[in-house]
Amino acid sequence: MSMLTNALSGALAARTALTVTSQNVANVMTVGYTRQGVVLTSAQSARSGPFAAGDGVNTPALIRFSDDYKSLQMWQAATNKGQHAATQPYLTQLEQVMGDDSASINAALDGFYSALNAASVEPTSSPLRQQVISAADALAKRFNNLNQVLAGQRSAVNQQRTATVTQVNALAADIAALNQKISAASATGASPSGLMDERDNKIDALSALVGLQVVSQPDGTRDLALRSGQPLVAGAIAGTLEVETDASGTQSLKVGFAKESFRVRNDNLGGELGGLNDFEGQALQPMRAAISDLAREVATQYNAVFESGYAMNSTAATPVNGKALFVYDASSSNAMLTLNPAITQQDLGFSSNPGLQGNSDKLIEAINLKKQPATITSLGTVLLGDVYTQLVSRLGTSSQQNSTALSVAETVRVYAESNWKSTSGVNEDEEAINLVQYQQMYQANMKVIAVSNELFDSTLAML
Repeated sequence: MSMLTNALSGALAARTALTVTSQNVANVMTVGYTRQGVVLTSAQSARSGPFAAGDGVNTPALIRFSDDYKSLQMWQAATNKGQHAATQPYLTQLEQVMGDDSASINAALDGFYSALNAASVEPTSSPLRQQVISAADALAKRFNNLNQVLAGQRSAVNQQRTATVTQVNALAADIAALNQKISAASATGASPSGLMDERDNKIDALSALVGLQVVSQPDGTRDLALRSGQPLVAGAIAGTLEVETDASGTQSLKVGFAKESFRVRNDNLGGELGGLNDFEGQALQPMRAAISDLAREVATQYNAVFESGYAMNSTAATPVNGKALFVYDASSSNAMLTLNPAITQQDLGFSSNPGLQGNSDKLIEAINLKKQPATITSLGTVLLGDVYTQLVSRLGTSSQQNSTALSVAETVRVYAESNWKSTSGVNEDEEAINLVQYQQMYQANMKVIAVSNELFDSTLAML
């Protein structure tokens, strides 16, 4: 009877092993599937003595080939990749717009300088004076167009941040629900491996959106927190990430967890949310401030020159000062810099002598303004004619650095996935060997059962 019992336990263990192996083979292409195996242990007999023997084989549990360290590496790689991937499209778009001659402020400035130089040959020429006004209007429109692009990017960043937060909350809720199912399955002795795979896949997706701290619990659940420590998932409870927008359009984040609310620091968020914050804080907002400063300097410096000069209708007896060429409004996104609507070509103050219309002293002074210093946010004191070039150069450097970092992050992610698969992925060759071994184990035990039945029948026949 012991012979029959031992063989039966071996056959059942082999059948369990074959089932697990076939499941591994079936999921060889399933993303995020963690391979499983069986634990085979000797069943000890209750009998004692020098001739006591084991009572076959037990399969007390299934093995889930999971390495938490490798999983954390893979999630960290997803966070870094998500951060740089979220930033790059905005940098590329802005670099293309600012470098395009049809939208470049530098090209418009060159056109303005050309009009001033042409007018210096004959300061009293009405067509040449009108050309200066047209060039100034074109320059103002370039500023406004670029400012609208920057405002559009800020709006897009805000919309993407809001959409990403919605995704974060949905994934956090799913992870909490799966934690609850995993805990319940573990308590009843059922295998929660499939639930764990689904949960870990969602953690992987969540880590691409925001940087996470992951803590594994003894019951198989995982708790999640943001990098700065705010809780996001604790067991079966999920927090809610919220976006708040102030009157200036600036967004901030907070986490609602249970009955508490926690402010989230904008720095070191990681993932897509971190990339959006980095772009907005390190590239977009400084660029908006610099373009506004440049528009202010252009308006202030050129207005000062032309208002100190004398208009065409000026005489020695009745001097008439020139009018401001530009109007600067820092609060307007559509009309930050505009041509003075009241100005005509007669109002341009090119002359430094009220009674000498052909004088071009102020015009020459205006031409030389491009060599005058201007104070620009993020650049400091720069020559007026060099400001835009330096801004484009700095933007190009930032874009190139982020593109390089993204390439590195993608490589690290591929390596991390490969490293994870070396432990948790299904190896077809290994599973094929297991199938043969467990099949042979099953057949051998069935043979033992057949022999034991023959012996039992023979014994009965002798009675």
